[in-house]
This record gives sequence, structure tokens and C-alpha cells, in this order.
Amino acid sequence: MGNQFVYDGVPGTHQWYDGTQHPWKFARVWHLEPSLTDPDTVYAGVEDAALFRSIDGGQTWQEISGLRGHGSGPSWQPGAGGMCLHTIVLDRSNPERMFTAISAAGVFRTDDAGKTWRPMNRGLQSQGIPDPNAEVGHCVHRIAMHPSRPSVLFMQKHWDVMRSDDAGESWREVSGNLPSDFGFPIDVHAHEPETIYVIPIKSDSEHYPPDGKLRVYRSRTGGNEWEALTKGLPQRDCYVNVLRDAMAVDALDSCGVYFGTTGGQVYGSADAGDSWAPIVRDLPAVLSVEVQTLS
Repeated sequence: MGNQFVYDGVPGTHQWYDGTQHPWKFARVWHLEPSLTDPDTVYAGVEDAALFRSIDGGQTWQEISGLRGHGSGPSWQPGAGGMCLHTIVLDRSNPERMFTAISAAGVFRTDDAGKTWRPMNRGLQSQGIPDPNAEVGHCVHRIAMHPSRPSVLFMQKHWDVMRSDDAGESWREVSGNLPSDFGFPIDVHAHEPETIYVIPIKSDSEHYPPDGKLRVYRSRTGGNEWEALTKGLPQRDCYVNVLRDAMAVDALDSCGVYFGTTGGQVYGSADAGDSWAPIVRDLPAVLSVEVQTLS
């Protein structure tokens, strides 16, 4: 596949860790998202944060420059892992609408196929930036949508699990009884749009499960009320992390759920999380898990 990612026009600068301006520079691809309608079209989220599109099956890439050209672009700042566009969510009901999430800028939405973008961060509060209610600057870790209900979004933020019922226009916290509301992945059950999954870790400085117990948490009520799913998962001395792209669900009737860890294990559940089994144990750190249902 083509690996030339060239920013459109004069790249300019963005804010750096120390507050100075830093030239925009391509470092790596964080996420690939296939088009829902065209097998030759795919989107790529990259670091330094930008959105690219290929219409020839990945041979060549062009920047969708309206996103980076948003007036807030020069104030975007890297999160701890770099300034990455890591999440791309397409709306099946509206081909003109797309969501992206950037660490550490926040969520942006387009309603005109990428020409123009708006920040979608109202209701997010982040202690690590001077203005906790700022329009941009929030460290969003992942967002998820159920295809049957595109106006409802779920978010795992640097701290807080959040929910939007108006396509990102506003957010409210649904962390509820989680042992920690810090984590990276979040996903939605294939057939139950109010059933969501997260994997909490202890804190932003201690990237392992609370008490060394690997637990997936499930809410069947769209947040606030959470249950720990532990059957088949290690419940002692487990000090791994699960990264933002390392969880996926399948489309089977029972809804399989899968996740991979930084310890090289991949776990699967064939019953929507009630029980788990290791699929493989000896990989390098797992960065991404994707699943397809073959008929």
C-alpha cells in the first residue's frame, strides 16, 4: 500500500508539550477506517493529527484538510502518546457525517463529507488544561456508536466515561460505579445499543487494572450502572493495559467481544462478556483488534 502522507499546502505549526509552536510532521498511522459503501475508499487517522482518504484502495492518500484547517488547529497539543487522530466513526444513516477524535484536542464532526468541521466537546471537563471548559484541548481516548442509533455516542476520556444523545452536541458523564473511570477502549454490543463495554485501568500514571484484576465492565443501561465481567479472566497479579484500538465486537446473534493486552494476550467472549477464554497468549503487545463475521 502507499505510505506517502503529505499535508495539504503549507503545514504550519501546532502547540507542543512546552507551549511552544512545533511544525506539523507526519509520524505514523494510528487508525484505518474503511468506507461503508465503497471498497476502494478508506480513511486514515495519523500523527501529527490529520485525516487522510484514499479512493484507490490505499495506493495514494490525500489529506481532508478542512479538519486540520479548523481555526483551533494551531492550539492542538499532544497527549502523552503523541498528537494522534485515533478514532474515525462513520454515520451509516448520513454519508455526509463523520466523527473523529484526537488526543489531545477532542471530538470533531463534519456534516458535509469533510469540507468543514466543528468541535463537539461541550460538557467535557479536563483538569490538565488551563480552561477546563475549553472548546478544544480535551484528551479523548475513544468514541463508539451503535449503527442503529447514530445520534448516540459513547466516549472513554482521559478521565470519565461520557455519553452524548445529540450527535456530540453535548456530553454527560456515565462513569457511575466503575472502580476507575480512566481507560482507553469503549465499544457497543452489536444488537443492544444500550449495552456498552469498558476496561478500566488504575490511573493515568499506573496503566494496569485496579488491584491487578483484569475485569471488563458492562453496562446494560447505557452507563451509570456497571457490572464486572471476570469469568475466565486473571484475577490476581495481572498488570497489563488494553489500548484504545484493542477491543472489538462481532455481529453474531450472541455478540462476541474481543480484546488484546499489552502483555500479548487476546481474550474472546462468545456470550457478550459473560465468560472469557484466551485465544492466544504469546504475542507482542497488542495494539489493535478487529473482527469480521463471515457468512
